[in-house]
Amino acid sequence: MGVFASLGERLNHIFSKLTKRGKLTELEIKQAMREIRVALLEADVNYAVAKDFIQKVTDKAIGEKILESLTPGQQVVKIVHEQLIELMGSTNAKLAVAPNPPTVIMMCGLQGAGKTTMCGKLAYMLKKQGKKPLLVACDIYRPAAIQQLKVVAQNAGVEFFEKGTISPVKIASEGVAHAKKMGYDTVILDTAGRLHINEELMQELQQIQKTVAPHEILLTVDAMTGQDAVNVAQSFDEKLNITGVILTKLDGDTRGGAALSIKAVTGKPIKFSGIGEKVGDLEPFYPDRMASRILGMGDVLTLIEKAQQAVDEKEMKKMEEKLRKNAFTLEDFLTQFEQIGKMGNLADLVAMIPGASKLKMGSIDEKQIVRYKAIIQSMTIAERQNPDIIKYSQRKRVAQGSGTTIQEVNQLLKQYEQSKLMMKNLNNHKLGRMLMGRKMPF
Repeated sequence: MGVFASLGERLNHIFSKLTKRGKLTELEIKQAMREIRVALLEADVNYAVAKDFIQKVTDKAIGEKILESLTPGQQVVKIVHEQLIELMGSTNAKLAVAPNPPTVIMMCGLQGAGKTTMCGKLAYMLKKQGKKPLLVACDIYRPAAIQQLKVVAQNAGVEFFEKGTISPVKIASEGVAHAKKMGYDTVILDTAGRLHINEELMQELQQIQKTVAPHEILLTVDAMTGQDAVNVAQSFDEKLNITGVILTKLDGDTRGGAALSIKAVTGKPIKFSGIGEKVGDLEPFYPDRMASRILGMGDVLTLIEKAQQAVDEKEMKKMEEKLRKNAFTLEDFLTQFEQIGKMGNLADLVAMIPGASKLKMGSIDEKQIVRYKAIIQSMTIAERQNPDIIKYSQRKRVAQGSGTTIQEVNQLLKQYEQSKLMMKNLNNHKLGRMLMGRKMPF
């Protein structure tokens, strides 16, 4: 879960104290609200936003129905969940689409926020949706910015337009004209950034805005800068009236306050979040799903979407059958690993499963899959089919045969057991059964 891990843990600790009690007094609820407020401030949520959030939750939580309820603690959790969703914008804010193509998307942001990379990720996402995007290089100041966008376009498999270092306003205008002429339905303008906000930058962006009348003005901000991200969003919004925000580095070890504050402070929605470095690591931002992740309730819909993009359906049918017969072997586990490896970081995926957030699962990389493959191939057929028979002497032999260590063999066997436990959790959970029906690799 990265961005909200510590906040989620703090909130769940507070909620566990509430849900253990049969009845709650107004005093106990207010004490819990004070603790939640501190947790939000420590997660770098804007002070005024945190204060308003707590006030709304408190007003609803100390109502007579809650205090008299048989499960007041769970009711409080429900209220916090609902308010978190509202705080982040209630629903997913979709991109505008021009009635007469092309749709023009103006990307802006400070240097270092990842704007140029984000242009490629957005183009890649739109291309997968059947669009025909064109990337236009309007940053003529930063060394190698044009070349960087060209490489980004190649990685995304989309077309690229540049006119060297002439006026950025002219480049934007000619880029849109070229898109109309050549049948591109979306234009993404990569505008110049600065190390900090200044009048010269804003005037140029306002001139581009006035000349090409973009349908979307998306600001890329770095989630790891916390409240600075909110301040940057405010400044850009005052000058350009942005239509939405893209948060980068939401997979990082950051406190997450920006994601919880931007909509409340600017009134503009977070439309996408960057969750990694690969060209496909961009997700639409769903406030309800993010609120569920923060509170450890899982995010089944995103998990299903990731699976549908990455998983081979025939393999899943085979896996389902083996799970029913309880015949899940280490070879099946390796196949599963390869499938999940296409979906991303396993720890993040586990966080999306309701009730599975306490399972300790690491990340998956290609090298790890190669090592695990070598370990499994060094086992006998009997050992692969029944890992319980693998004792210390066999583990030592397998480690030597695969060029790994006994510790790595132990790690593989432990992850195999964790995987089986996770499947059991899913089989026992109604959402899990729904996932299994959607051909999930668990």
